[in-house]
Amino acid sequence: MNALLILIDNIVDIYIFTLLAYVIASWLVAFRIVNPWQPFVRVVLQGLGRLHEPLLGRIRSVLPDLGGIDISPIIVLLVLQFGRNLLFEYLR
Repeated sequence: MNALLILIDNIVDIYIFTLLAYVIASWLVAFRIVNPWQPFVRVVLQGLGRLHEPLLGRIRSVLPDLGGIDISPIIVLLVLQFGRNLLFEYLR
């Protein structure tokens, strides 16, 4: 059972790290620090977008319009941390 908990924890960690990379990459593109038309940058952004946009899009559809502020990654991080805490509290 501990091996399964560790595996789930590692998968959640990887998802969180890639979500943070997606948020930072989108900021770099928005502030014109990184050129999104470079092939490597485009591949990375498309890959991260395909991984995270389905969940972020669902959360954005529920949230009210806050102007230019997107808090959907924060909500995903909070939900993931809450789920991880529940998992370790009830299965240990």
